[in-house]
Amino acid sequence: MSEQTANKMNNVGRPSTPNSTEQATDHPTFTGNKALQINEPLLYEVGSIGQTGVDIATPRQIKTNRLGGLDRLQTIGLYGLSEPETMRHYVRLSQKNFAIDMAMYPLGSCTMKHNPRINEKIARLPGLADVHPLQPQQTVSGAIEVIETLAEWLMKLTGMAAIAMSPKAGAHGELCGMMAIEAALRARYEQGVDTKKRTKVLIPESAHGTNPATAVFVGYQVVTIKTRDDGTVDPKDIKAALNDEIAAIMLTNPNTCGLFERDIMEIADAVHDAGAFFYCDGANFNAIMGRAKPGDLGVDAMHINLHKTFSTPHGGGGPGAGPVVLSEALAKFAPVPFVKRQGDRVTLVEHTEGTDSFGRMTAFHGQMGMNTRALAYILSHGQDGIKQAAEDAVLNANYIKAKLKDVMTPAFEEQSAGFKRPAMHEALFTDDFLKNTGITTLDFAKAMIDEGFHPMTMYFPLVVHGAMLIEPTESESKASLDLFIATMRDLALSAKNKQTNRFLGAPFHAPMKRLDETLAARKPILKWQKPQPQAEAAE
Repeated sequence: MSEQTANKMNNVGRPSTPNSTEQATDHPTFTGNKALQINEPLLYEVGSIGQTGVDIATPRQIKTNRLGGLDRLQTIGLYGLSEPETMRHYVRLSQKNFAIDMAMYPLGSCTMKHNPRINEKIARLPGLADVHPLQPQQTVSGAIEVIETLAEWLMKLTGMAAIAMSPKAGAHGELCGMMAIEAALRARYEQGVDTKKRTKVLIPESAHGTNPATAVFVGYQVVTIKTRDDGTVDPKDIKAALNDEIAAIMLTNPNTCGLFERDIMEIADAVHDAGAFFYCDGANFNAIMGRAKPGDLGVDAMHINLHKTFSTPHGGGGPGAGPVVLSEALAKFAPVPFVKRQGDRVTLVEHTEGTDSFGRMTAFHGQMGMNTRALAYILSHGQDGIKQAAEDAVLNANYIKAKLKDVMTPAFEEQSAGFKRPAMHEALFTDDFLKNTGITTLDFAKAMIDEGFHPMTMYFPLVVHGAMLIEPTESESKASLDLFIATMRDLALSAKNKQTNRFLGAPFHAPMKRLDETLAARKPILKWQKPQPQAEAAE
């Protein structure tokens, strides 16, 4: 028995299945379909203009044209299908997408966890799913109370004094926190403290890419702080960079290497002593929720990705929610609208008059569906369940690291500065184990698709060469993890044995094969063009 097959048998407890290099010759079909994997053309190729599955009455003629000269001069040119054809079209397309409901989704730094169906049921209840943002406040008092209850939980979990619920997602939350910091510095200036020189923000080189982008967007210059050999930030480097030009530091904890910044309190003290503020990127809060409070660590502002931490769905560019918790030093600068309780009555403060708020970030107060799902998750887990979820997420990541470290290359040693350093919520590997194999991180990730796994996060964080960042979350069972581990071991051993035909050109079994990603990025085709009919050869 080969080492690869034995490895599968030992870890999964069932016979191995043929990999892509062992598959029988592909059998062509007349339709191009492969059993339940049905080939589905674009809507433009199967639909027709004017066809629809819905009958709509002819609109009545409007005497007064209110379009201001912006009337449509020709048909829109939308392609349509009948109702059954529409259903089949989108069901078939959905089967070509990977989803958390299909298998493990090990995207590092993304926290792709299971979305309990109870959350969805609650979010669809009347009075929550059908509220309109322009309704009078007295008609949506229950919805406002849901927002207030979620806000209270988030402040308790983080140990912070205030919260802004309106930011839409992570980067929007970063913007909110940095604008609150800017407002606080401006207020100091108005009180006679010279803060105009504070034009720079310290950001570790392992930070999320949105951190420096947000700082620049607000008008600050970025000062990069190097990551030391153990994957964390050295407080000595922070102290050396601090001066009266520094407005804030933007630090992720746990960081993007999947490690807890053990010197965070020393860093926070140094930043505050220098008159600056501490912004913490809360994208990885799932690893410490219920275990550690950012407010106790010296954080002034931190966004929370509800979809990463409290299981509200990802995808599609929205809807999103990125509440921002604020320390006492920043609390009064929170954006409007915010919830205010007066006795038994809960209201939304919509205007900045009479407040120190830096202003409004978005038209309405957050995304009701996301808030409701997050609160349902929190209430169903309770304080002890939330803590256990974080502990299980960390346990699962360390289990993967322990089971793969002999065939892959962990990015950082478990022993550092004389003390044991396990991973937090994700396991980070380098591409060192692929040296001299002719196989890259990208090739390895593409081969994972053939095995039925979404690839892990690749080439991030940038401080690790050929990075492979794996985050299993707490959703995965031991059986699920064992199958993933056995698969990764099998792929790693195949790579080391230079079985390049398994990797180069993969995925072989996905509906869409490997693309020329460089060409697609440089010369994207953004508009469908009807193919020209091919001329038939003369007889």
